[in-house]
Amino acid sequence: MSSIEANSIKKILISRYKFIGDIVLTTPIIKSLRDKFPNAYIAFLGEQKGTSLLDCNPNIDEIIKFDDSKNNLIQTILLLKKIRKIKFDIFIDLFSNPRTSLWAKWSGAKYKIGLNRGIRSKIFTHKIEITNTFESAITQYFKFLKPIGIEQNNYETEIFLSQKEVDEAKRFLLWQGLEMDKPIVAIHPGATWKNKCWLPENFSALIDLISAKTNAEIIISPGANDDELINFIVNNSYGKVKILPLLPVRQLAAILKCCKVLVSNDCGPMHIAVAVNTPTIGIFGPEPPEIWFPYSEKNGHKSFFTQLDCSPCRTTKCKLTNDDYLLCMQKISTEDIFETVKQRLTLN
Repeated sequence: MSSIEANSIKKILISRYKFIGDIVLTTPIIKSLRDKFPNAYIAFLGEQKGTSLLDCNPNIDEIIKFDDSKNNLIQTILLLKKIRKIKFDIFIDLFSNPRTSLWAKWSGAKYKIGLNRGIRSKIFTHKIEITNTFESAITQYFKFLKPIGIEQNNYETEIFLSQKEVDEAKRFLLWQGLEMDKPIVAIHPGATWKNKCWLPENFSALIDLISAKTNAEIIISPGANDDELINFIVNNSYGKVKILPLLPVRQLAAILKCCKVLVSNDCGPMHIAVAVNTPTIGIFGPEPPEIWFPYSEKNGHKSFFTQLDCSPCRTTKCKLTNDDYLLCMQKISTEDIFETVKQRLTLN
């Protein structure tokens, strides 16, 4: 694969179409691109909910947001018309699915970098091979920058919040009845896949331990379909806990920045918390933390994962039955999670 002459690159379009965590994990490569091309015009293309987390990022000149709820031909034509008008030199397609590959094809960019995956890879001038699928997502993204001479040199994700957003988050938590002079423990008990969720009764027990043995306030962050799950957790615990409403992702990021620690399943809010420098405890089942938790314990982050014969299964449904159902999650103890939370509460 031939390299791309860096001096020819003036306008760069990066695309990671969707998924909150995946978009947050692109921020190290965005920073490296800016360092390499300080005077280039750098834009990011993706679904509007996730890309809102890139607002205020000083390394990006423009965010081109696609409304997935209005996924129609007219919107696509307008999107491609806008991209072609800017005349990007290079299109870096981190998702490389059929839709985004066609965006790359029709973008007008001279250079198109994407995954070597099926017939659509013919669209790309530079094809990326991911031979080790257990490399961290950040390391995999950096492979897309090799054709322009950038090696992995940045591992830190980041979300840029304004002071106004943080102040509003503090006022919101105060309005929710929290005592802001106490540390706040956030819990996110849901996930896209049911088998990514730690046992609800364990979350209940964790709330009880935090309430009984620390002076921390506890908040629960819901996902879109978590009402039944959260009601079970709260109704089966004795601790004092505040349930947040479903919030826009930037408001959630500002609230998590106000917290001392987050306990979360493998999902978007886990990545958001890390990117706002909140110590984060990630609980993993079907997916390997090597890929999705490339975060340093030196910064207060820690993952929990049980290695079984069937793990990581990387499937949406647990194939074990009866007492062994979700055995990987069963083996992650409440006491271990609590001790890790307690340690984070003592950090400055």
